[in-house]
Amino acid sequence: MSSRRLVRPQFPVPPATYNSSYMAEVVRAFSLFLNQFNNPGDVRATEITLTALQENDVGLEPGAVFQQDGFLKITLAYKPHPAGSVGTGGVGTVEVTTP
Repeated sequence: MSSRRLVRPQFPVPPATYNSSYMAEVVRAFSLFLNQFNNPGDVRATEITLTALQENDVGLEPGAVFQQDGFLKITLAYKPHPAGSVGTGGVGTVEVTTP
């Protein structure tokens, strides 16, 4: 049972013969249904468990959730959370002498 408050579209009763206005009404009702179905709607929950969350926002759409260092975060288009990068390097050698 869905927790979304949706008004189900009413499909018209078909006429005995083809009628263009009937077809237009069927298309309108089906379009309304598809728009409602594709809209995630409001959510209110008192308990939630999220498992197997990604540890960065790589490949996620804006608004998706992920966890990073134990914090639940939301992907934002203007604030990346990359998977990370690590690097080391060296330049020459250092010799330390004490008097």
